[in-house]
Amino acid sequence: MNIDAKLQAWLRSHLTLEDALPTQMPVYVNSMAYFFGTATLSALAVVIGSGMVIAIFGPGWWHVSPVGHFFNSVHFWAVEIFYFGLVLHMLAKFFKAAWRDGRWRTWVIGLVTFAVTIFSGITGTLLQENWDAQWNAVQGKDPMNALGLAWMNTMDPGQLLTLHVALFPLLIVLFAAIHIAFVRSESPVRPIVLGSRRGAR
Repeated sequence: MNIDAKLQAWLRSHLTLEDALPTQMPVYVNSMAYFFGTATLSALAVVIGSGMVIAIFGPGWWHVSPVGHFFNSVHFWAVEIFYFGLVLHMLAKFFKAAWRDGRWRTWVIGLVTFAVTIFSGITGTLLQENWDAQWNAVQGKDPMNALGLAWMNTMDPGQLLTLHVALFPLLIVLFAAIHIAFVRSESPVRPIVLGSRRGAR
């Protein structure tokens, strides 16, 4: 069997062009609850862009140069906005019971993405190269060992930098893309209609 042909057939049956790039959306999507997901994605783009800049020039630059301070601050506040939007997005989807009608895959991949962002945030905090980062690195090695994550050495800045700028961003973008593909394939969840069997599921 041709793998490419099989993949094309699967994509055509699960994600049409109208699903991937919709020209019209249901009226119930015009809600603040759907804004939080967009805000999260926008903040993620700023996080990755500013992170690429400060990774290229290195810690000596972002600690000393005024421009480096600016990009470091942009990166920090974009992360804050990212988590703020992400938590509101998750809460909105929880109270809308967004896993209904077979959408559990979308919910699960979203939770997996959130878990990966936590580890990315931890490694970023430990890369600040200040006294707080050093103290957190020393205190963090024991919880990592207890969780069975001894391979993640919080005392090794080189490993933390590699995880933070290479592995975790790649996983986050990959899982976010899968999450969006599921949303586009299955369409946004309909509002809960009280008293109906469809809304009660």
